[in-house]
Amino acid sequence: MESDRAVVERQLGRPPRAFRRVAVRCPFGRPAVTEQAAYDDSGQPFPTTFWLTCPYLVAAVSRLEAAGGVERWSRAAAEDPELAASLENGNAEQRALRPELEVGIGGSRPEAGGLKCLHAHVAFALARPGYELGERMLEELGEPWPSVCCS
Repeated sequence: MESDRAVVERQLGRPPRAFRRVAVRCPFGRPAVTEQAAYDDSGQPFPTTFWLTCPYLVAAVSRLEAAGGVERWSRAAAEDPELAASLENGNAEQRALRPELEVGIGGSRPEAGGLKCLHAHVAFALARPGYELGERMLEELGEPWPSVCCS
């Protein structure tokens, strides 16, 4: 049986950095979201705790970003009190998970304003259910999983 690390390497097209474990699996049992260590093997900080690896979801989120999703979801998080609270709570939860780095979801600092990477927010929503902002992004994608395994 192929190791999770080997599957993730194939999904990413490169060895994963700071790989800790698979946090979420797709319906086919393959890695979909990995949890990363705070520092990689060389001691460099790795600010993203949850990394989206499912090729189907990565492509879907990339299309969302290419269609102006980062700016649109940044505005929504700034203008909608429920989404603003979700982002604030998600960033606080992320900092509590990795206090040594003091960063929010996707490595962004809340005071910097705006979202940085929708992939990180979707991965966080999958790994930490209840993160409303990321869950709404997932809803926009439609069916989150392909009909056949993409890995």
